[in-house]
Amino acid sequence: MRTRAISSGDWPAIVGLEAESYAEKGLSERRIVLESRMRASPATCFVLQAGHRIAGYVLALPYPLFRYPEFDRREGPSFTSDNLHLHDLVVAEELRGRGLAKVLLDRLITTARSRRHDRMSLIAVAGQADFWSANDFRPLPEVPIRGYGADAVYLSRPL
Repeated sequence: MRTRAISSGDWPAIVGLEAESYAEKGLSERRIVLESRMRASPATCFVLQAGHRIAGYVLALPYPLFRYPEFDRREGPSFTSDNLHLHDLVVAEELRGRGLAKVLLDRLITTARSRRHDRMSLIAVAGQADFWSANDFRPLPEVPIRGYGADAVYLSRPL
């Protein structure tokens, strides 16, 4: 397994993994939206490759702290921010429980620090707040979340 930058040929696999993770929950975004998030910050978006297959991916982009991308809306011009927002981290269902999400997260944290981000934020959906809390993210319940489901929680951590 290795992480690498996203290439144009990766999008069918990324969209498939995203749909596998979120469509049933009503949280799947269109490909054009996912691509716009990557274009906003290509250096902080990558895939996890297992042989010839994409086993996971991460999309992250600079975003002001306490704010987040609107659900299923394309990104405009990118922000300059000390905060890096982790929009999406997905590992193929059959490969979960093997520490691969941590591999992607560690790569993202290293990249974020090298790019001088001092915080990272995310929105935990579908009951995943415990995973993120175990990785030093803390909930900020005062941040209202729209569009990401009833149990969505905004979390942040220092880098």
